[in-house]
Amino acid sequence: MNFYIVIPAHNEEDFIAQTLESLSKQTHLPKALIVVNDNSSDSTEKIIKSYADKFSWIKYLNIQSGNEHLPGSKIVNAFYKGLEQLDDNYDVICKFDADLIFPTNYLERLSKLFDSNSKLGMASGFCYINKNSSWVLENLTNKDHIRGALKAYRKDCFLQIGKLKASMGWDTVDELLAKYNKWEICTDESLHVKHLKPTGKSYNKASKYLQGEAMFKLRYGFWITLISALKLAYKKGSFRLFWHYVSGYLKAKSNKSSYLVNKEEGKFIRDLRWKGIWEKII
Repeated sequence: MNFYIVIPAHNEEDFIAQTLESLSKQTHLPKALIVVNDNSSDSTEKIIKSYADKFSWIKYLNIQSGNEHLPGSKIVNAFYKGLEQLDDNYDVICKFDADLIFPTNYLERLSKLFDSNSKLGMASGFCYINKNSSWVLENLTNKDHIRGALKAYRKDCFLQIGKLKASMGWDTVDELLAKYNKWEICTDESLHVKHLKPTGKSYNKASKYLQGEAMFKLRYGFWITLISALKLAYKKGSFRLFWHYVSGYLKAKSNKSSYLVNKEEGKFIRDLRWKGIWEKII
């Protein structure tokens, strides 16, 4: 299968070389890889260029956006800038972060998963972080959720869900819309990806309410938002975040923010969320 990879990068000099090195050693090499260097002020471009000079399938693009690291829109907009530089001769499109180390069989394993199941729309491994000198699962979400750091989409699924939404929550709505459109999702526990920079480390204070705003835009409704906010705040070890999430939801509702999904999709999402909640309770 032809894998195309887009990697948004902003001031990633400490990590990007390890990411590109791991991808250059894949047993199933990507057909094309582009790094979108988004307004970096460090040596990120120099490092990317050294790999682009070495491998013909690696390219890079310099763009200028704001320095503010808001989750969602900045990353997705950078992704689209990279996607515009690629043709459409891919079977799988990947959006990877610039701070990951992939096992050498990562793309080969994903290729086998997609080949063996024509209804598989998305697939990934799991992120592990360094904690007390040991690599442990970055346990922020359910194991059936694909982290935004390492998304891989079958082309037909990617197009059917309308590609990616430039908003906080993009890495949840993509899966929900995939399920709405009858696609399957697979997370392979055998694929351990080292995540060198923990999720959210560089998010600024202005982003703290965006998670709740995303829950509103996904049409969760108040009670699912309340439960989801409590669960996420607990996993991140901060009750203050619970209040931030709920406040973000209420603020978005008050401002009548635009939804990311239509009413029918929203009902499907709520039914799916309630099903998951009741299954855990029972």
